[in-house]
Amino acid sequence: MNMRKISRVFSREVIVGRVETPDEQSGSWTLLTGHGRVLVEIAGNPKARIRDISAVVGLTERTVQAIVADLEAAGYLTRTRAGRRTLYTVNPDSHFRHSAQQGLRVGALLAALTATGDPGPADPDTKPVSGSSANRPAAANPGG
Repeated sequence: MNMRKISRVFSREVIVGRVETPDEQSGSWTLLTGHGRVLVEIAGNPKARIRDISAVVGLTERTVQAIVADLEAAGYLTRTRAGRRTLYTVNPDSHFRHSAQQGLRVGALLAALTATGDPGPADPDTKPVSGSSANRPAAANPGG
C-alpha cells in the first residue's frame, strides 16, 4: 500500500471516528452507515450501554453518543432512564429519510437485521422482487 493511500485511509478513519482495517479485496466501506449500525444494535439490545454499542459497531463512544442524539431527535428512538441505566425504545414506524425509500418504515428492516436463528430454506414459491418500488405502499405519504 503506498503512502498516499495510507494517508487517505487514515484521514478518513480519523474524521469519521472509527478504527477499521480496510480489506484490500472489498474496500473499507460498509453497507450500513454508522447511524444504521447503531439503530440495528439498539433494536436488538435496547438495554445496551453506549460502551457496549460502541464496541459492537466499531465506533468511538463519543460518536455513538452523537448518533443516538441524532436518532432521538429524528424520532427513530426514545431514551428513558431506569435508575442509573438508560433504556432505548425504537420506533419501528419511523420512515426512511432518503427519497428513494419514501413511504417505507424502518421496522421491517430492523426486524430482519435483528432476527435470531436460521431463517431456514427459501420458499420455492416466492418470486424475487425487482425494482425499487416493489415494496412501496400504493399511496405513499409525501409529507411523511
